Amino acid sequence: MKNLFKPTLLVILMTCTLATTTQAFSTVPVPIERTSEAESQKMINRLNEIKAMEPSSLTRRQKRELRKEVKTIERNLHTNSGGVYISVGAAIIIVLLLILLF
Repeated sequence: MKNLFKPTLLVILMTCTLATTTQAFSTVPVPIERTSEAESQKMINRLNEIKAMEPSSLTRRQKRELRKEVKTIERNLHTNSGGVYISVGAAIIIVLLLILLF
């Protein structure tokens, strides 16, 4: 039973990995616009200005617009960070494969 469990688990994990990678490659790539350091600093300063505002003095519509602006600025800063990100599922698969192989 033990001899059958490890190969079966390995095949299942590999199948899941292949299914997610083929699904990821089937999407249309979106071009990423990089911003300069000066523009990034302007966005960070704007975020600090928004956080320093008093929310009770704003109307509901102004609050909504500020929330949208904060989300877009954070999204832009996140895409410009240039880091390598790994999903939780991929991390779990890597850990399981390392456990199985060693």
